[in-house]
Order: sequence, then C-alpha cells, then structure tokens
Amino acid sequence: MTNVRGVLGVFLQLGLVLAWTPGAARADDDPRIRAYQEQLDRMQREMDDMRAKLRALEAEKRQAGGKPATAAPAPAPAAPPPAVVAAPAPPPAAAAAEQDRKIGVLAGEVERLKSLFVLPENKELKSYYGLGPAASKVYQVDRGLSIGGYGEFAFQKLVSDRQGNRDTFDVQRFVLYTGYKFTDRILLNSELEVEHAVSARDTEGEVEVEFVTLDFLAWKALNFRTGLMLIPMGFINEIHEPPFFHGVFRPEVEERIIPTTWRAGGVGIFGTLAPGLEYRAYAVNGMKAADFTNEGVSEGKQEGSFASINDFAGTARLDYTPLPGVLLGGSFFAGNAGQGDDFAGRKPDVFTLLWETHAQLRWRGLEMRALGAFTHIDDAAQVSEGVEDTIGKDQYGFYVEAAYDVLPLVLPETAQYVAPFFRYENFDTQDSVPRGFARVPGNAVQLYTVGIDYKPHPQVVLKFEYRNFDNGSTKPIADDVNFGAGFVF
Repeated sequence: MTNVRGVLGVFLQLGLVLAWTPGAARADDDPRIRAYQEQLDRMQREMDDMRAKLRALEAEKRQAGGKPATAAPAPAPAAPPPAVVAAPAPPPAAAAAEQDRKIGVLAGEVERLKSLFVLPENKELKSYYGLGPAASKVYQVDRGLSIGGYGEFAFQKLVSDRQGNRDTFDVQRFVLYTGYKFTDRILLNSELEVEHAVSARDTEGEVEVEFVTLDFLAWKALNFRTGLMLIPMGFINEIHEPPFFHGVFRPEVEERIIPTTWRAGGVGIFGTLAPGLEYRAYAVNGMKAADFTNEGVSEGKQEGSFASINDFAGTARLDYTPLPGVLLGGSFFAGNAGQGDDFAGRKPDVFTLLWETHAQLRWRGLEMRALGAFTHIDDAAQVSEGVEDTIGKDQYGFYVEAAYDVLPLVLPETAQYVAPFFRYENFDTQDSVPRGFARVPGNAVQLYTVGIDYKPHPQVVLKFEYRNFDNGSTKPIADDVNFGAGFVF
C-alpha cells in the first residue's frame, strides 16, 4: 500500500474547520499508520512472490506437457562403473500431479493474503475511544470490513413481593457490530440490536440501530465523529458488553438516572490530549420533556427515529488514567428539552442538566467502581402539569461496587476468572419535586446486589446474582435471583 497522499477536507459546523495535511507527513509521526504501512507492504511483497512462483510452476507444467525437441542421435555413452546407478525418473503422471499440488497450495496462499485486505485476522479485543472492545474492532483493521457482536440472556426468579409478576427467561439482546474502514482516516462503525428475541406489536421486543457513526481521524488530539452517537456518560452507556460489567442486570443507577442505552444524533470531536487523558465532546439533539415520568428522564431520550431537533444539547466527557488500572473522570449533558411542545398552554424551555463523576480501580484481582449521577430540570412544574405526572425537579443516584478474582489464589496460571462481587445503589428520581405536586411513592430506592461471575473464556461469562430492593413503599419492588450468560466476539 502506498503512503496516503493528497489533501482531504472535512468541514464540521460549530465553527470548527480542520484542513487535513498530506497523509505522508502524518504517517511518519503516527506509529499506528507506520505499522499499517509496514504490514501492507509486507503482504504485497508476499503476494508478488507467490504470483511469481505460481507463474513459474505453470510455465514448467506447460513445458513438461509439450513434445520434446528433435535432436540428432548421439553416440551411446560408455557404461557407468558398476558402483554408480542412475536414479529412475519419476513417471510423467506423478510429476504432473506434484506440479498441480504445488500450484494449488500457492493459489490458496495468494487467496489467503488477498482476503486479509477485506476480512482481517482476529486481534485482541481492546477498547478504543471509549467504545466497548467488540465495538472497537474496526479501529484495528488495516482496511475493509470488521464484524463483532455480543449477546446475553437471563432467567429471573422472583423471591418476594411479586405484585402479580412471574418468573421469566429472556434473551435480553443479541447485537452485531459492523464496521468498514474506507481509508486510514475514514471509517464507519455501527451496532444493530435485537432485544427480547421477537419484535412484534404484541411483544416488548425491538430491533434498533444502537449507534451508527462516521469517524474522520485527523490526529491524536483531534478527530471528528458524526451520526447517531452514544452519549459519553457513566461506565455502561458506551461499554455495555456483558463480560465487562458485573451482574446479570446493569446497575439501576445507570438505567434510571443515566438513561442507558442513550444515543442521539449530532456531530462532535474526540481524542487524546496527553498520555492517559482522553476526551469526547458532541453537539446533539436534546431530550423530549413530554416523555419524562415520575421514574426519571429515561423515556425522554430520543433514539434517532424522527427525533425532534427544535432544541439542541451538548455533552462532554474527560477521563484521566494517572496509573495503570486507575481511572478518574466525569461527564455532563446539558440542553433544552421542551422541543416546542405545549405544556398546559405554555411552551417552556425545560433546560435539563445531567452530570456524573466516576472512579475505577483495577489492581491484581481487585476491581472497584464508584459513580454518582445527578439531574436538574427547569420548568418541572410546567412539565408536571402538562403530562399530569410529578416530574422530579432534582434527581440523584450513586453506587459503589467491589469484586475480586479469587481463582488465581488457587490456580496461579489459570486464564479463567471467578469473581464474587457486591454492589450498593441508592437513587431517587424525586429528590425534589415542584411546589404543589406530591411525590409518587416508591421512587427512593436502596438496592443491594451480591453475586458471582465466572469466565471459562475471557469472552464468555456465566453470572449469578441476588438483588434486594428497598423502596420504603406499601408496594415494594420484588427481590429476585437471576442466572445469566453472555458473550462477546
């Protein structure tokens, strides 16, 4: 592959204009580009060598199949000494068969090398730019197509306070990641998800595009992204593949306060400002306040299907890794959510602010996480009147979690993983309600989760958990015992 040359122009709104300089100058400074260059050059040399050998064998075969040239009879040579015996020539049929075998081997090798340009060999699953490891596969290919995915299913048994609910088995989701790398600097990434196995009018199943983005990689500190993008908040919204979080179900704080999985259409920038310091910042469509409920803002997230864009919002995230295994960071989302809708005769702005801070420690077998998230909604009284529900003016949630991989204590050389874990969550979607509106009971919750994860392979996990809910209500939430399994590829 030749060096990238020419001048590429990508113009993005928000007052940001990047003029791309010649790729050849950038390649010398970017070790990733140099590695791609060397790998593709090596593959090209191997293919050229294989083609040369293939042509030589085909020429040899054609020559062997032709008639021998006529020559004048030569005098009979003297008999060789008795100790010297000439090796018999192989039969013509055997020689032709051997040549066919060699040609077949070389042809197969050429096809294998050619296929690497389109379907590259599997590489280590690794997160890039905040995305899940499987969702990051397209960043590791040299050119062409990448395919990944994940899935999870669970058996849920209610153990108390059923409130008319039943035990269930559910294929929670099956997901395919598809990416395509057009050039070293332009790539497509996408996630297609099927939830609850069946999508029909009388079921809760859905088929949806979780995200689809075009990335324009400029340089390490400044890259561009546009499309339907995952909002970069919390631990789970971007990295939600089952082997990478504890428990059968995702933390409730990252469902109720941070409305996972949350995506929006827009445009933004991302990159690495310094070693261990990464950021993402997007301008996206705002939320839709008409869909807020007493249980939080989750239903107000728009999903890229004819999303209202009367009001826009901004979101940004900063992560710092001062030491291997240590992560500190925070993020926010801010913007109006009124979308021009009428609420009891008025059209309020409904400015909505969500922000969170998070920390993570991974040291030997120990894993610890902590996250706190907060929401503030202006014009909550007007929205509550319009939707005839009590919308919390202020909402909060936090959790702490600890796990330890105990298997290396018994089998130091094992590649498998067994980690008991504990998580405590506390959240309230009506921490403060508008004057004149009453709280809806049951929205202040404490949740205790204890369980164990077993990975017979780094990409496969079996899970067990017990969850105890306490919402201080006359209609308590059922406790449950859950068994699950998940995979990523």
